[in-house]
Amino acid sequence: MSAQRVSGIGRSAMVLLIIVLAVVAAFPLVWMVLSSLKTPQESMQVPPVWLPADPNLDAYGEVYGVIDAGRSMLNSAIIAVSATLGILVTSLMAGYAFAKYRFPFRNLVFALLISTMFLPPIVTLIPLYRMVSEMGLAGTLLGVVLPQLGNAFGIFLMRQFIAGVPDDLIDAARVDGASELRIVFTVVAPVIVPAIAALALFAFTFHWNTYLWPLTVLQGNTDNYPIVLSLGRLLSYNRGAMNTGLVMAGATLAVLPPLVLFVFLQKFFVDSMVGSGVKG
Repeated sequence: MSAQRVSGIGRSAMVLLIIVLAVVAAFPLVWMVLSSLKTPQESMQVPPVWLPADPNLDAYGEVYGVIDAGRSMLNSAIIAVSATLGILVTSLMAGYAFAKYRFPFRNLVFALLISTMFLPPIVTLIPLYRMVSEMGLAGTLLGVVLPQLGNAFGIFLMRQFIAGVPDDLIDAARVDGASELRIVFTVVAPVIVPAIAALALFAFTFHWNTYLWPLTVLQGNTDNYPIVLSLGRLLSYNRGAMNTGLVMAGATLAVLPPLVLFVFLQKFFVDSMVGSGVKG
């Protein structure tokens, strides 16, 4: 068997593997959407019905009758957007300092910062809650957002990319009289747009989907519940399989914003993943 034929078989096997993995990864999402379009009878049918015979959007309208989905989506947007913007700003500034400044114990401080990435979130849950409570922010959206404005992974990612920005470019900006903040946001940031977009995607998705921290801070204040907490009310409302479509409709609404954001930023996401392994 020729080497060219062996290479062709290898490529075909790789493509087949990728297709199988993609199908496995996408199956829960597809099943969720299809289930949200089924009637209660189809949801209860055994063996399961894969495709709804008469797709309908009744479950989506019912979601708004059970929970205040609009308010919950707005709360999620406030939390996710505020935390994402804060992380982008702090990560850019700290990443720039670690990449381009020389100061005592720089590497040690950076190592300590990175080590916090390996702490289980439950370890910091109580100390952070005590801080928020002492500040009088328990039960508020600000209390949810404030401790999340800095992120060790974001600083690490920005530092990796900013280290690859030529020093001559930064020195030229300084000669022109630009301040350090102006250099960060008007000189460095445009050069590392893929990394910024990837970090924005990571941060937004995480804070849109986070559950334990808002549940701890909001203390049953349902008016400030994000959508992931409000979905719990759909689960409690669910009676066996009769309202499976309702739960699936709520979950579909919750997953749409991060999914849409990924569609718009996927090119930058791929570029950043390729470049992050080769920066200094």
